[in-house]
Amino acid sequence: MIKTLIGAAAMAAVAFAVPAHAAKRGVGCSGDNLGKTESAIEAMADTDVKFAAEKEMSLAQDAMLNGKMGACGMHLTKAARASMAK
Repeated sequence: MIKTLIGAAAMAAVAFAVPAHAAKRGVGCSGDNLGKTESAIEAMADTDVKFAAEKEMSLAQDAMLNGKMGACGMHLTKAARASMAK
């Protein structure tokens, strides 16, 4: 009985920790986030930073099409950070 309660408490702790961890990781890979980041990149001046952000966007889109959502989120986060640097 005690093992069952400890197991249930551990599962509940993990269930609550995962969404908090995901929120801290960066930009999630979704069509909405792709669109927002792409718009921000298009508004940037033509510099090396913009070209690097465009490359990251391309890599994010490719990863999304291949079902690699973790890689997509990573590249999208890099592109979003570059777009904020302007």
